[in-house]
Amino acid sequence: MGVKRGVRFIVVFLLLAICASMAGVAVLYFMVSRAPSVASNSVLLLPVPGGLTEHRQNPLLTSFVGGGATVRSVVDSLRKAKVDSRISGVILQPRGPQFLWGKAQEIRDAVLDYRGSGKPIAAFIEYGGTQEYYVASAADKVYLMPGSSLDIVGLAQYEQFFRAALDKVGAYPDLVAAGDYKTAANTYTETTMTPAHREMAESLNRDLYQQLIAGIAEARGLTSDEVRRLVDQGPFLPEDALAAGLVDGLAYADELREREPFAGVDWREIADGDYRQVGLQAVGLNQGERIALIYAVGAINSGSSGVDLMGGQVLGSDTLVSAIRTARDDDSVRAIVLRIDSPGGSAIASDVIWREVGLARESGKPVIASMSDLGASGGYYIAMSADAIVAHPGTLTGSIGVVAGKFATGGAYEKLGVAMEPVSEGRFAEIYSPVTRFSDAERAKVQEHVDAIYERFLAKAAEGRGTTRDAVHTVAQGRVWTGRQAREHGLIDELGGLGRAIALAKEKAGLDPDDEVQLVIYPRAKSWFELLDEGFPMARALAALAGLASPEAALVGRVAAPARLFRPGEPLAIMPGALVP
Repeated sequence: MGVKRGVRFIVVFLLLAICASMAGVAVLYFMVSRAPSVASNSVLLLPVPGGLTEHRQNPLLTSFVGGGATVRSVVDSLRKAKVDSRISGVILQPRGPQFLWGKAQEIRDAVLDYRGSGKPIAAFIEYGGTQEYYVASAADKVYLMPGSSLDIVGLAQYEQFFRAALDKVGAYPDLVAAGDYKTAANTYTETTMTPAHREMAESLNRDLYQQLIAGIAEARGLTSDEVRRLVDQGPFLPEDALAAGLVDGLAYADELREREPFAGVDWREIADGDYRQVGLQAVGLNQGERIALIYAVGAINSGSSGVDLMGGQVLGSDTLVSAIRTARDDDSVRAIVLRIDSPGGSAIASDVIWREVGLARESGKPVIASMSDLGASGGYYIAMSADAIVAHPGTLTGSIGVVAGKFATGGAYEKLGVAMEPVSEGRFAEIYSPVTRFSDAERAKVQEHVDAIYERFLAKAAEGRGTTRDAVHTVAQGRVWTGRQAREHGLIDELGGLGRAIALAKEKAGLDPDDEVQLVIYPRAKSWFELLDEGFPMARALAALAGLASPEAALVGRVAAPARLFRPGEPLAIMPGALVP
């Protein structure tokens, strides 16, 4: 009981802190009246924090949860600095890895694009992990702090399996899937990788590793074999990293002004937190014809967008359909770019969005899908009716498959001393019972529905890709591919980031490729009243977590929390690992 009271106290304290902080953020936000002045010969200090989100959903909310940096803001700062005559150079500061590789490649491409200006850019690494170094290597020069190691050690991924733990607490994962590689259920039904699961995991890791090696080799003027040998020698002491040619010098941050390429620059620093307040239009960008940039981020669900019980973003079909429809009906919008960062989710909600994307394309307005870290399963589904699909080489995409089922938690209830008895009418009335497993007839019924959804997935993918059902099935079955592999198999059209998708949208809309365009962001930012209203469901979620008194209940609650986004038994088009809390 003492633990339970303590958790409740923490929850209440956090809620009070949230309310107080939101009030403070509101005051600070409304005190900001104008963009800062930028001195001539300024050097932009551009941190790249780890775990960046795609864009700022709401300026107030972003200010509340952190410094406000996003993938979009980092890229926009580099775009502005490239054309801003007041900026003489950039110090890039990678400070943590992104969750996957699409966002890292988006930022790295922006660094390479900035270098086309001829202005210098140096990367400063306080601590260099593999992905941070990959991003930093795109700069003109790379500097490592003298006391820091360079931890380039290759790539490894780890899969979690909860089956043994669920068995111990009496919870049974009764899940069915369509596709040999649809391994989202394996996290719960298996204690180790199946042969298909391991084959897919090794293929993904190998291709991402090859991309890593090739990127570093090109940037540092080395051969791929040389980089592989160096990676196998890591992690490096700072002196060894310098001797190996992986970095250009060892220096503290204050010493960079005396190092190349900044030795001759009349140094005036400007922090990115300030430079973000300089609008794109102030330097001649983001103007002209209008293109809608619609963000589709998070696990796909029916209803409105928001956050789940674990704080992750939820992509609501109602919210996204409204955004697409608004852009479609706006005569001033020449094209639509759908920026996707989603592992999938509800097959039904994905189908609703797929339909709206198709209607926008049929209206004569070009629609280009641009994939970030993830465009998998339902995330791939919603892209299939676009005119073209663009993905980063490291984007995880495909995963054309379906999974459905339930967690039968009768054993866990029994351990807690809780009895649950049904009263029902109808042969399949108890098919989604939270207590008992599927009967043979019930399982057959669920499998029938899963197989039917999978066939629709295949048919729509074949239509969108201009091929046959059997050809898609060969590369489907729930298998996840990198963007580079997906292009080889005809699942996407081009490799590249958001910039390439925008260029393609301009081309299909008949716009001059050299002309600037104005990006109109959807969905719109929410008001303070809407944010406060959404705080009440979060408060209830925190209270629910406080009520998990026993270890058994806590484990079942943690494992089942992501699945609570969806209706009981709802078929899911979701990639492997996406249901792991």
